[in-house]
Amino acid sequence: MSAVSQPLSSLTVGAKGVITTIQVAPESRGRLMEMGLLTGTQVEVVRYAPMGDPIEIKVRGYHLTLRKHEAELILVRLA
Repeated sequence: MSAVSQPLSSLTVGAKGVITTIQVAPESRGRLMEMGLLTGTQVEVVRYAPMGDPIEIKVRGYHLTLRKHEAELILVRLA
């Protein structure tokens, strides 16, 4: 297990990670938290759109799509 955090957007398809930090602006943070993205939550990258944006992840049993710029601000450590 890696102790180094990296952006969610840098994970490859099928990779799993645990959220360590959410650096999104306060006005957007609440929306992400309501969707289940909290520190300590495990996420899995399902796929990237053909142009790399958006990113589909699996979190808490459902699929969620994030813009790449949002995923870059969510730091995870590999699980």
